[in-house]
Amino acid sequence: MNKKHFLTSLAFILLLVETSSVVAELKMGIFPRRPVAATNKLFTPLAEKLSKELGQPVKLLVAKNFKAYWKGIQNKEYDITHYNQYHYLLSNKNFGYKVIAVNEEMGSRTIAGAITVRNDSGINSIQDLKGKTILFGGGKKAMASYIAPTGMLKQAGLVADQDYKVQFANNPPNAMIALYNKASDAAGTGNVILKIKSVTSKIDTSQIKILAESEPFIHLPWAVKGDMPVEMVQKIQSILTSLKGTEDGDKILKSMRVSNLHPAADADFAKVREIVKFALGEDL
Repeated sequence: MNKKHFLTSLAFILLLVETSSVVAELKMGIFPRRPVAATNKLFTPLAEKLSKELGQPVKLLVAKNFKAYWKGIQNKEYDITHYNQYHYLLSNKNFGYKVIAVNEEMGSRTIAGAITVRNDSGINSIQDLKGKTILFGGGKKAMASYIAPTGMLKQAGLVADQDYKVQFANNPPNAMIALYNKASDAAGTGNVILKIKSVTSKIDTSQIKILAESEPFIHLPWAVKGDMPVEMVQKIQSILTSLKGTEDGDKILKSMRVSNLHPAADADFAKVREIVKFALGEDL
């Protein structure tokens, strides 16, 4: 082998060594429940913890809106993702994502949909919403603030766009604030809406009441790609569900505004599937 060929071969070997030493990056997508800047701040400590414990970089990806976020799900861009219950059902059926954990918020692993009204509205039952305008927090994929409330309205015999007018706010807090300011007759929200700081700091929540509440269902899930190696799935699940009770873990949970994360499996979403089936007619 002449010198030129030797140097070329050596360079190629060094390149292979360098390439093989690069650790694959995991991408963690968080749904836009809150503004981008706030979401980045809240979940960066978790991304850093996962990177350290897994021994490979975990990149936090926060989409600017739900459309962009969902495109990431469709393209299987996220190795780890956090979203709502309906998102999970869709991503599990269509793209193979597997649930590994769920939030505990304010000490509860469950949440419920709710329909809220002003105390002075004269609305005292779901039937009283006939002919009224309901402002739902989020879009038609919002589990607690649209799908579950829609199920309650349907159960009471009320049909959207026929018996009541449907409007949407960007998120549940905005829907609640708009309701307080009499921009709608009622709001579709989660049942914890009157305890959320972004609401309590802006309105007098004593002027609002929960008119109706759905059956409780499992809280917001965490999932991973369906083709992720089992060992990696188990490591990630263990890290997420072992945060509580450790100094850095408790700080991470506080940052994420949750009280704990618990292991979860697909069977835990039976009630969610039941509600979705009744409200939307979808088998997921």
